[in-house]
This record gives sequence, C-alpha cells and structure tokens, in this order.
Amino acid sequence: MQTWNDLSSALFDLLLAPFGHGAAWFDLLLWPLLAGVLALVVYKHLSNQKGIERAKRRIAGHLYEIRLFRHDPLVVLASTGKIFFRNGIYLGHNLVPLAVLLVPMLAVLAQLEANYAFDPVPVGSVDLLEVRLDPKAGVSPREVRLELPEGVALDAPPVRTADGEIFWRLRAEAPGDHVLSLRLGSETLTKTWAVGGDHRKVPVKRTKRWEAFLYPGEPALSPGSAVDSIALAYPERDLRFLPGGELGILAIFFGLSLVAGFALKNRFGVTL
Repeated sequence: MQTWNDLSSALFDLLLAPFGHGAAWFDLLLWPLLAGVLALVVYKHLSNQKGIERAKRRIAGHLYEIRLFRHDPLVVLASTGKIFFRNGIYLGHNLVPLAVLLVPMLAVLAQLEANYAFDPVPVGSVDLLEVRLDPKAGVSPREVRLELPEGVALDAPPVRTADGEIFWRLRAEAPGDHVLSLRLGSETLTKTWAVGGDHRKVPVKRTKRWEAFLYPGEPALSPGSAVDSIALAYPERDLRFLPGGELGILAIFFGLSLVAGFALKNRFGVTL
C-alpha cells in the first residue's frame, strides 16, 4: 500500500508541479476528462462489445413487450423477469473493464482530493487531533503521549475513552507544516499539521487500514503499529465556481468522466 502511495504521489507531484496548487480548476477539469477517455479505451478493448449491444437490444425488446401487452399481467411479469436476467448479463459484460479501471481511477481521485479538497488551517485555529488505538495491540490510552513542536499549543487536556480513542485539542499559533510526535512504549509516530501559507497538499489522515490508499498525503501506518489511525480536520477549500471538499471533488471527477465518456463514445466506437 505504501509503495503504491509513494509511486502515485511522486508521479502526481511532478505532473501537477508546472501549474501549482493555485490553478485547481485546470487539474479538476483535465484529469476527469482524461479518465473518461481512458475508460473508453479500456472498454473498447476489454469489454464484450457485441454482448453488450445484444443485451441492450433484448432489454429494449422486452420493454416494448411490456408496453405492447400491458393489459396481460402474465406477459408483463415474464418480460420483467427477462429484463432482470438480461440486465445481469449486461452487467457481467462490464465487470472486466470496471475491475481494470478501479485502481487507476481511485489513484487519480485520491491525489486530486489530497491536493485540492482542503486548505491548511488558518493561524489561530483550534482543532482536534484524533488517535484511534488498535484494540488487538493491548495498549492503554493512558500510555500514549503527545509532543508538540514550536508553533502548536495544547488548548485543553486530552480526552481518553475506554474504547481506545484519544482526543487532543490543539491551537495553531504559527504557520508551517508542524510535525506532531506520538509516543507509546517503544513506538514513535508522527503526524503533520498544515497551518497557514499557500495552497498545498494537505495530510488529513494516517491509517494502517486499506483506506490508506485514499490518503496519500502522508505515509501509511505500519501494519504492526499499535495505532489504528491518526487524523486531523481541515477546512474545505474554496474552489469558487466548483464544489469543494471530498464530496465536491468526487462529484466533479465522476461527473466530468461520465460526460466525456458519453460525449466521445461514438468517436471511439464504444457501446456502453
């Protein structure tokens, strides 16, 4: 997982560098369009195009049967069952290209969200650092200690729960990418807090679970770590005429990808 994040981050840091993080609109329009074109190429070569076309024709025929014989319940019921059956076949013809596209699509989406979904917190902000312990590690929340760098202050004593969660309320006193250190036994972990300054990639979460794939801003936690996740909240970036935040980037990416795919499918000779 970490190797994949390192490779994708290195690639996208290079590709995004010529335009900087200020020109979010360019990457948020370009990459979804490229993703739509990639999807068409994959569909053309890996999907059963003849099978998809045949399934669509037969579904349309069964729909026509329902309309034509709508007064005959048995015919309507039989045609409806056939539609479900043909729809299953149609979906089956799409499984291979969908499986191939899943990883690159998620990789691009994760990088776009890491770079453009959030902004660094303003100086003077007060936010929570949330740490979740792995219940299998057998570590008590009271064993975890937090060390703060200059420019970050503890705003209130930590809150520790019986189910292994710890919350520290922190205050950002100076701009910079501040490195927070967590110590529990012989293990030391760090979490970066981006405060003030220009737009940049924001490190939202570190985790050792599969979703580390979706948070390439920092290294994933080691599978053997006693900590399950470390997270900080960030404000959504204002993208002006585009929706911001994780859901906004998600909507832009898949919305424009679908628009590009349907707009160009005839030019590529692809049946969807």
